[in-house]
Amino acid sequence: MCAAFVGMQGRIDPPSSLGDLTVERLSQTASEAEVWVATTKAQTTEFGLIAGTVILTPKDKVLCVGKLAVRNRRTGFGRALMALAEERSQAQGFGWLELQSRVELVEVHAVFKALGFREIGRTTHAGYVRPTSILFRKRVG
Repeated sequence: MCAAFVGMQGRIDPPSSLGDLTVERLSQTASEAEVWVATTKAQTTEFGLIAGTVILTPKDKVLCVGKLAVRNRRTGFGRALMALAEERSQAQGFGWLELQSRVELVEVHAVFKALGFREIGRTTHAGYVRPTSILFRKRVG
């Protein structure tokens, strides 16, 4: 996740909460959400190299997509993880996927829109007067 999010450093304000994510916090998250990891077939470890991650959290009538991280772009792992999110949303009886993206990451917004997401609102982090995140939603099923 850290390798995928490194390009945000210095671009987004406030900084990503990823710096606060420890193994313990991720373990706690896994008790309330699904943590998925995509790997390559590299022989460097018994599981391969981590190519991407996503955290799927149920909330009301939506499945929230969080910390979508892909090590290398244009490998198909991001699309595969988003397809998995749709599959898991349907399996759990949710009609929507929802995610947030920082306002500064316009290239990421274009990808989400190409995947069928629509902007439904903007949110503001505590202590800020301007919107800092965009809320996107996509109907599934």
